[in-house]
Amino acid sequence: MARKDLLDIASLHREEIEFLLDQSTSFKKLFTRSVKKIPALEGKSVLMLFYEASTRTHSSFEVAAKRLSAEVTNFNIDHSSITKGESVRETIETLQAMRTDYIVVRHGHSGLPGMIARQTTAAVINAGDGAHEHPTQALLDAFTIKEKFPDPRGKKVLIIGDILHSRVARSTSTLLQKLGIEVAYLGPGSLVPRYVPASIPRFTDYEAAMAWAPDVVYLLRVQMERQDVQFFPSVREYHRVYGITNTRLAEISDRGLYIMHPGPVNRGVELCDAVMDYERSLITNQVENGISVRMAVLDWLTPGGEFPRQEAYAAQQRTSSTVTMP
Repeated sequence: MARKDLLDIASLHREEIEFLLDQSTSFKKLFTRSVKKIPALEGKSVLMLFYEASTRTHSSFEVAAKRLSAEVTNFNIDHSSITKGESVRETIETLQAMRTDYIVVRHGHSGLPGMIARQTTAAVINAGDGAHEHPTQALLDAFTIKEKFPDPRGKKVLIIGDILHSRVARSTSTLLQKLGIEVAYLGPGSLVPRYVPASIPRFTDYEAAMAWAPDVVYLLRVQMERQDVQFFPSVREYHRVYGITNTRLAEISDRGLYIMHPGPVNRGVELCDAVMDYERSLITNQVENGISVRMAVLDWLTPGGEFPRQEAYAAQQRTSSTVTMP
């Protein structure tokens, strides 16, 4: 199936996910060797439209686009007509007149990337919209897990923290389940939605969650900026009850579990300093893998057109016994 945009994980088919993860492997092998740039998007333009602050995602997309030989334009919101009251629609009409090929957008309002996609012929990539979705983060998380577990079916990932406000939790849990990975949530009752999919166990007690026997502990950043009321007594109390303390890190090490975090890390909140030096911490791997995954996404999407290589791959996978479809 050809795609113009990547707006969410829910609409992706298993074969599309497998294709992107395989392509990510190829790109990672390419740029970890001497080749740092290929002409895949030569002559194409990528616009970075970030209404929210970002370091990892923004720089990862920019590096990915440049390694594909695309021209990158950073749209400076602070110096645009948006500060003078220009609507998003007016901004998109202006950008459309510039004939940009790809728009990477992050916005605080859920669904806005989809609105932009409907108003432009450019390929639109959702780089995070409110508490809704963050599809490329989910893809790089899955890619990182598959590097450690080539066949991840049946593996367990425990996601800990601010589930309520997390677009990462929504996207990543959806994608992991599509790959046959079991997912559970752990956090304060105020930060774990009461109504979650029946397939996802909901824990509020750390020991009970660890008894579920996860293979990966995935820590979420506590998003103070999205919390309009106090959801837990104090940061110190959160770290004591739900954070990875030195004692808990020792237990995790004894069990050989991996630790992940989408960043940026709040030291002393989600985790102690020692986690960053833990030999099974995959946090740095996630940052590195973000570039190859986003290269794969940019190379896959086609502004207003088709992508025959992906369709050929999908046909191959449907007839191959090496990939088991759900």
